[in-house]
Amino acid sequence: MEHSGENSGGAATPPPGRLDWVDVARGIGIIAVVIGHVWTRGAMRDAMYSFHMPLFFLLSGMLSRPQPIGRFTMRQLFSQMRPYFLFLALVIAADQIIEPLKGNRPIFRDWPQDIGPLLLGGSWLAGPFIIFWFVPCLMVSRILFNALSYRWPDPLTRRWGLTVLPILLVAYASGHITRLSPLGLLTVPMAFVLLWVGAAWHRVGWRGSMMIPLLLLAMAGLSGLLPSLNMRTADYGWPLASMGAAIATSFLIFNLSARIAPHAAPLAAIGRGSLTIMYLHVPLIHYLSPYMDKLPLLALGLFAPFALDRLIRLSPRATRWLL
Repeated sequence: MEHSGENSGGAATPPPGRLDWVDVARGIGIIAVVIGHVWTRGAMRDAMYSFHMPLFFLLSGMLSRPQPIGRFTMRQLFSQMRPYFLFLALVIAADQIIEPLKGNRPIFRDWPQDIGPLLLGGSWLAGPFIIFWFVPCLMVSRILFNALSYRWPDPLTRRWGLTVLPILLVAYASGHITRLSPLGLLTVPMAFVLLWVGAAWHRVGWRGSMMIPLLLLAMAGLSGLLPSLNMRTADYGWPLASMGAAIATSFLIFNLSARIAPHAAPLAAIGRGSLTIMYLHVPLIHYLSPYMDKLPLLALGLFAPFALDRLIRLSPRATRWLL
């Protein structure tokens, strides 16, 4: 996701050029992601899964601006897939060392046959690799969304509505048809819809009258009254209702982030390291969960990748390749 100097309207949104709230929102989002992978069942897990992945797609849509299609596409391919493959290689190498030390066989052990599943990614990646669906899905969704946005820059026009509705239907239908998802592409239709919702929200902006309806819908999702989501498998809960709750929770978090941004530097710092945390927290949880209680595991899963992210940023070359 790229920063933009424009605001998203409303009194609670920072002025142009100030985007600390974006990093705060990312920080809240990535903490929710880690919590949802530490607590793998129960109310805590369901609350986090009710909104955590839609938040990132919505935020990306809010920050999107139409750009020349070819240039944007090539930049996305190089800037997103390069760290994707480097972090994937890092986790593969770790798995080759750690699993034998535990008396187990590595997940990928039949070479060169395993190259195929690794390249397919998405639903072919399990265990410490499950989060690797997200970045290719976001990248493809952004490329497709930008291609239309470049032609139709106003997301509130009728043509957008006529386009988004069938894509939404495809999103719900596809999850019932299959669970196979190369590079996370099964989730692209719903991700595309969320990008549009974020872009439309940017144009509409916050209204005080929205607070109560959004709170009620968000609480329905967070409390477990509505089924939670699993975007990786295209499981979107109750049609419209569960995703509506996720959108409501995310918008409330954006509003909160804008209000607390001047006093939330630690959250903003975590948000700036969200990509590294996204890639590396699952392997840490996967390998260490049999040996650690959940709270220490949460702290390690969050702050060990954050520390590595800070080290990466000390080197311009490492930053360019990995971030």
